[in-house]
Amino acid sequence: MPYYIGDVINDHKKLIARTPETFEKSGVTVRLNTHVAEIDTRRGHIHLTGGDLLPYDTVIVATGSTATIPSLPGMDYPGVFTLKTLRDGITIKSYLEGHTSRSALIIGAGFIAMEMSEACVRRGMDTTVIYRGELPVKQWDPEFSTMIRDEITGNGVTFVTGHSPVAVEEGGEASLRLLTDNGAFEGDVIIFALGVKPNVSLAEEAGIMLGHTGAVKVDATQKTSIDEIYSVGDCCEVFHRITKEWVYLPLGDIANRQGRVAGRTIGGMPTVFPGVVGAQSFKVFRLEVAKTGIDERAAEKAGYLPKSAIIWGSPTARSMGTADTIGVKLVADGETGRLLGAQAVGTYGVVGRINTLSACLWSELDLDTIGFMDFAYSPPFGGAWDPIQIAAQVLRKKL
Repeated sequence: MPYYIGDVINDHKKLIARTPETFEKSGVTVRLNTHVAEIDTRRGHIHLTGGDLLPYDTVIVATGSTATIPSLPGMDYPGVFTLKTLRDGITIKSYLEGHTSRSALIIGAGFIAMEMSEACVRRGMDTTVIYRGELPVKQWDPEFSTMIRDEITGNGVTFVTGHSPVAVEEGGEASLRLLTDNGAFEGDVIIFALGVKPNVSLAEEAGIMLGHTGAVKVDATQKTSIDEIYSVGDCCEVFHRITKEWVYLPLGDIANRQGRVAGRTIGGMPTVFPGVVGAQSFKVFRLEVAKTGIDERAAEKAGYLPKSAIIWGSPTARSMGTADTIGVKLVADGETGRLLGAQAVGTYGVVGRINTLSACLWSELDLDTIGFMDFAYSPPFGGAWDPIQIAAQVLRKKL
């Protein structure tokens, strides 16, 4: 949605994977604007608001997630938004185009907040990111988070730390005023980007078991605690191949794969979802930012003895003479040398390298193996020794 709001994607219809008409052509009936009031597991019925009953043999609960919305006075003022769904994106963009919107306040500093800061700058708005912590995207190493902070501030974004929102009220010079525990800020729009939580009320009311994360507990075929009910997407847990734990990781690509597994299993082709390693990425201004696996804290919690190293290099061969840089961080088990996680930040070639390292995590490779892997060498794409190999060898020496 930030790319739509920032006019990188001009037509919101391009964000719709399938229309009801497309579903109809493949034999799937879609009922929009229809609310499920109850899953009656005893009688095998879905109760719809309005009284309709739909009998079922199998149910897939795919209720997704909801935006985290703080309970603050003034959240109902026009110009105050959260961003989670396509409808949210359309509403925000419509508001910006229909009102004088010179300034934006973005609450939070995760990657959606980073993407939204760029979108607002692209629209010519004075943009301020307000965060209770010190550095953005705290899942990344502080050295990388600092680089991300410098990237957004270098592009005109004001980054304010140590402030938690308290209330929203009518503004003076701008439309709205955000009160925090450490001062007040004014803006024509306020966007709360504080993450999401699983939407599990329907499942919970049906007696479906929740996991320790608060999301729906499933097995490897996406089946819930009730045999005929499955769950996929942002409302359920997923198995993490590194920590060997069920985690909550609401990402669209994971949801797609879970849906495929559930559909095949229900259709008579039992399929196991093999889990995830936690790969994710985003872009902010010139920077590509990506990570996979786990960091040192999660590694210790999972029983590993983590060691880490950061290297800075070039995404191309030095002979190309480019000023592009890439930082690569690897985390490995100090006893076995097995790779546990990776992060990267740079102006070029970041996501491809993290995808490669995700494959290494998937295959449980160690640093020695990674340090001598066979990559396609060409000066425009990397040196004879790729940053991945260099990082693996540097970290191997520290074990």
